[in-house]
Amino acid sequence: MSFEVRDRFYMDGEPFRIISGSIHYFRVVPEYWRDRLEKLKALGCNTVETYIPWNMHEPQKGKFRFDGMLDVERFVKLAQELGLYVILRPSPYICAEWELGGLPPWLLSEDGMRFRVYYPPYLKHVRDYYEALMKRLVPLQIDNGGPVIMMQVENEYGSYANDKQYIEWLRDLMRELGVTVPLCTSDGPTHDMLHGGTMDGVLATANFGSRAEEAFGYLAKFRPNTPLMCMEFWIGWFDAWGNGGHMRGDLEGASKDLDKLLELGNVNFYMFEGGTNFGFMNGANYYDHLTPDTTSYDYDAILTEDGQITEKYRRFREVIGKYQDIPEVELTTEIKRMDYGVIPVSGRVGLFSVLDSLSSPIENTFPQPMEKLGQSYGYILYHTDLRTEEQLRRLRLHRANDRAQVFVDKKPVITLMDKELLEEHEMDVSFKRGADMDILVEDLGRVNFAVKLEEQRKGIEGGVWFNGHWHNGWKQYPLPLDDLSKLDFAKGYQEGLPAFYRFTFDIEETGDTFLDFEGWGKGVAFMNGVNLGRFWEIGPQKRLYIPGPLLKAGTNEIILFETEGKAGDSIALRGTPDIG
Repeated sequence: MSFEVRDRFYMDGEPFRIISGSIHYFRVVPEYWRDRLEKLKALGCNTVETYIPWNMHEPQKGKFRFDGMLDVERFVKLAQELGLYVILRPSPYICAEWELGGLPPWLLSEDGMRFRVYYPPYLKHVRDYYEALMKRLVPLQIDNGGPVIMMQVENEYGSYANDKQYIEWLRDLMRELGVTVPLCTSDGPTHDMLHGGTMDGVLATANFGSRAEEAFGYLAKFRPNTPLMCMEFWIGWFDAWGNGGHMRGDLEGASKDLDKLLELGNVNFYMFEGGTNFGFMNGANYYDHLTPDTTSYDYDAILTEDGQITEKYRRFREVIGKYQDIPEVELTTEIKRMDYGVIPVSGRVGLFSVLDSLSSPIENTFPQPMEKLGQSYGYILYHTDLRTEEQLRRLRLHRANDRAQVFVDKKPVITLMDKELLEEHEMDVSFKRGADMDILVEDLGRVNFAVKLEEQRKGIEGGVWFNGHWHNGWKQYPLPLDDLSKLDFAKGYQEGLPAFYRFTFDIEETGDTFLDFEGWGKGVAFMNGVNLGRFWEIGPQKRLYIPGPLLKAGTNEIILFETEGKAGDSIALRGTPDIG
């Protein structure tokens, strides 16, 4: 088979309209990939699109992962089995409301690192990654009997920079490594974005969520006699902690825009299913202030976070049916929502009691950020003794990100977030000389868009300014929380301090369920050792999605790490979501 880009798309010489939907394989448990792809095909789509996150596939320099939820080859082959084509977007940077836009945080361990420009140290890392990645993707191209019809060079580059040497180098690297299918870019439909983000020999596509005819009109003038494609038709939006409620798209307007898009060209829904920011993988935005994204990436998509069909699905299916026949597709994966009720706490232990079991301290004169200590995500605790002081009058954490809780003598004295970290704070805290000071810093999710990408070192980089002087001599405890097997719940616990809480429950039947964290403050939840993501009482999300495949018949374990000292006596596993 062949796929060509001329005045329009052609499949084996015949005109072809791309009707695609975004599913991020890394936001959906593999056991549900088939279900989501079957529902995509049943909508009337002929193609699935996905980003590829560099940070997940190369979590440490030179150590690659393509297993489990990261088995992109399996995902692509499953799409082909179901008769779907595939668009891959393996850009080093993906945005996607994903941690650091998919760039691996270990890049930030190098002083002077520059992202997404012609900077040789960065290019060397991209080449190393692409040499490992492309040998897996190249055999999946339609030219080689696979379903992949197109790949993307960079991502919304015109919204970041205009370094043509860089994006042309990236294009040439992909060709050198065996990519033969058509290449594309995607940018906003404006003069600066399209001119900055595109290059010769590569299809230009546009991203937008409304005014489809106007956007396509601009794209047609920019690149006449080429196919018109909306690579990201934004039919919803993402949520940030504290934003006041779940974001929802305009169904009526989106339905009309979809009709116009299919009349004039081609479309990829962003998102068909949003899925979940499991673990510490949520991104953040920074305009006036830091806005970290919620664990749910529901996005008000065509399917819900847990794959349920929506009214949007039904309406879009009607529109697509005007342009082509809708296939009959049997849904072969049985999925149930289960309510397992209230589960009491069965164990408690304080962070300070188990600190030495979870982490080995690294000593230094000044505190260092996570990346300099080989840590990518989670929390870091800085410990010192106040050997020259007897009172805390003024405190500033220099060059610190994102949220810091300060304890003196194991008592909370102040919590600082975002811009509060830029200021010196006056206080009146007395203690005996030699008292302990602990500063617990949380990486809330690295910014994934715009100018602050290179400023995302987490923890404390500059130092602790204490009563008008630097305080020196620190023990640094990285807390990625990637292994909780050494937690000993028989150790000490004190109310009002960061702590771990254990819950166990027995079930006979597994199914999707939702962890209701009402009565709890802020932290992260683990289901049978899997990091489900963050919870925070400020909402809008009130329940965390737990896919059924993470549970097992018999005894199951949930652990919450709660940082605010606000804990209940129980949690609940409910049969319905609550994302605000």
